[in-house]
Amino acid sequence: MPTISQLVRKGRKKVSKKIKATALRRSFNAKSRRYIQTFNPYKRGVVTLVKTMTPKKPNSALRKVARVRLSNRTEVTAYIPGVGHNLAEHGIVLVRGGRVKDLPGVKYHIIRGKLDLEGVMGRKRGRSKYGAKRSGTMAPRPQTGPAPEVAQVRGITNEE
Repeated sequence: MPTISQLVRKGRKKVSKKIKATALRRSFNAKSRRYIQTFNPYKRGVVTLVKTMTPKKPNSALRKVARVRLSNRTEVTAYIPGVGHNLAEHGIVLVRGGRVKDLPGVKYHIIRGKLDLEGVMGRKRGRSKYGAKRSGTMAPRPQTGPAPEVAQVRGITNEE
């Protein structure tokens, strides 16, 4: 443990957090042909390959992944969440950070329901995570225009 005088002389060093989704932290400037440091929550990319991967032990499955060339010219492997997909080569997708624990080297997720990747069909719960539209009966639309009692007072009729 340091003494007070040592802390006065040197101070404490901040421990820097490790960046996990590094491809989202830079952009390519085509004019100067240089990379610049930015902080992006998402990146657009073009799918170069769609394949399946087997997870680490003790899990067993065929997880769907895609190789994506991002707009900053970085190529990453991204996971396709949900059951079934319509993704093919040369499709445009939106990529976010977030690793898949049992797939080594997969540190990104593709966002469902954006650009060329459709949402999961028939999904009822957790729809926002999978880009699924609301299915079933919709609530009746509210009436536009004045309320019926106001319309009577003003002499407005809907039979025109």
